[in-house]
Amino acid sequence: MDIFYSPLLYLFVILVLIVAIVILIIRNKRQQEHFNTIEQRYKDLEKKVDGFQLKNLEAKLQPHLFKNILNSVQSHAYQTYYTLDKLATVLDYVLYEARDEFVTVRREIDFAKSLIDINKIKVSPLFEIKVKTKIAGHNPYYEQKLIVPMICLDLIENAFKHSDLQSPDAFISFYFELSEEGIFGITVSNTSSELKPLSKQAGGLGMEAFEQRLRILYKDCFKLERFLEGNIYTAYLKLDLKQIERAKMYTT
Repeated sequence: MDIFYSPLLYLFVILVLIVAIVILIIRNKRQQEHFNTIEQRYKDLEKKVDGFQLKNLEAKLQPHLFKNILNSVQSHAYQTYYTLDKLATVLDYVLYEARDEFVTVRREIDFAKSLIDINKIKVSPLFEIKVKTKIAGHNPYYEQKLIVPMICLDLIENAFKHSDLQSPDAFISFYFELSEEGIFGITVSNTSSELKPLSKQAGGLGMEAFEQRLRILYKDCFKLERFLEGNIYTAYLKLDLKQIERAKMYTT
């Protein structure tokens, strides 16, 4: 009988193929495990980098806030008594509550309103500053800790810094809203000054750093829009609290 037709040879070839397949499967599994290990290390490293960048931004944030507040109070000493209460609210928030990773929408809005009141002393009493809040019913997200402390800071300071304070029709408006679907929105509009370019700030973190902070903190759970229509500059920040809550539950 010809050797090429021997059943033993067929059996041998099959065994060789089986062994080769097993070896390939084992090797592929090891490579996949190695790849998963490398991918996990990359994610851990990415988190450390994001954490370092965030701490670096926040380290710059608080001293800058204090400096601006103290300058406001110092330059308008006759209104100091009025601003002390607002200043105490802001300092309590920054020194104590801002240490937490998240705060409630209610506390962040309270902080924002106090900060706006402090900045009001920089401008004429006749200057129009509008503040409006709209919270949908007994909103379950209103008292949940889902907001990063001082997320409103840059928008408020940017409005006062770049607003036209001289024109008779100049204004700054702040609108805080929380929908039933868990969308927290902050809209800030102001008449822009031609003397102060919007693309660059002469201090603080700047809007680019603000966007970087949002990307690190909220990934795809936020939307930031800025646009100029005529001489009206508007910045709109939207946070999807429902999506943030899900992401928070997933990571804990």
